[in-house]
Amino acid sequence: MKCSVVIVGMLALSSVGAVTRSWNFDNVGEGTLPAGWKIEATGQEKATAKWEVVENARAPLGPGVLRLTATNHSQRGVFNICWTGEVSFFEGEIAVFLKGNSGRIDQGGGPIWRVRDRNNYYIARYNPLEENVSIYYVKDGKRVMLGYTGRIELEDRWHVLKISHRGSRIRAYIDGEMKLMVNSGEHIKQKGGVGLWTKADAATSFDNFTVVPD
Repeated sequence: MKCSVVIVGMLALSSVGAVTRSWNFDNVGEGTLPAGWKIEATGQEKATAKWEVVENARAPLGPGVLRLTATNHSQRGVFNICWTGEVSFFEGEIAVFLKGNSGRIDQGGGPIWRVRDRNNYYIARYNPLEENVSIYYVKDGKRVMLGYTGRIELEDRWHVLKISHRGSRIRAYIDGEMKLMVNSGEHIKQKGGVGLWTKADAATSFDNFTVVPD
């Protein structure tokens, strides 16, 4: 089986022959979303958050970034998601640049994968307020933690969060260094979509979202 390597910034992602998908958001109209993406929420009672592509001169790989620009709610238990079902992901690697912009309750966020719908998926999250990385699954709208790191002190800048999900192991990396490994538990056993996630009032920017399925 043919294996190739995809470079995301300074980070190498390995592919075992499947088609790589990447969104750098530079060719998406400002104020819109990439084609095939949608905005939803888990635990939503009020209006969904606002996600849109905006220009950011300090973005790591070009001016366009996908950003949560307005939470539109003040609910602690709401998970804001922006995702696409046009990619079918089961195992492989996902990486994204992210930078937490604001949030008093929460900050940061990360990728979601094996997304069946707004209530069923896996998450890897970096939280600048708690200074840690966590991995969860959401099943029938309920979030369950699979594991989290101790304190990780990182500068206030863009970082690359990568996940590798192969077999029963999920690994999370920050800037190329593995920080966490957990047992996936096979709570979501089917292929699903991919996307991005924040919690509560976390307003975060994302760039160069890359999916390398096996």
